[in-house]
Amino acid sequence: MWQALLTVVIALPAALDRQLQRDAGISNFEYGVLAQLSMADETTMRLSDLARVCDSTQPRLSKVMDRFEARDWVARRPDPGDGRYTLAALTGAGRQKLVESAPEHVAQVKRLVFDPLSAAQRRHLEAALTRIAATVRRELEGG
Repeated sequence: MWQALLTVVIALPAALDRQLQRDAGISNFEYGVLAQLSMADETTMRLSDLARVCDSTQPRLSKVMDRFEARDWVARRPDPGDGRYTLAALTGAGRQKLVESAPEHVAQVKRLVFDPLSAAQRRHLEAALTRIAATVRRELEGG
């Protein structure tokens, strides 16, 4: 079981990266950043919060933001509520990139993760992964 989990944890992101690079010219991480921004209130988030939900370091996210700004996919600005923070806002071009990238990505996720499982197996997997994720989050939060 452990070896199978390791394969999923290591190989699945690599397979998703390969598909996204081929079809959209972005990485799985970059797709995730665009997706998180698209789901945020007013498609805007503090960079520190975005780094946290994307499980990223600030320097890694900053490099992605530099590339995204150069492509006009995001706009950064100081947080008017607290100037110590920087906000990232998804632009129309960024939303369009996400929309164009999503169909093939979703199809790949479906093919690799959901299609091999029955409905009952998907429910059991969700329950198991939810428990594991909660335990891992608690560990990372120091508790």
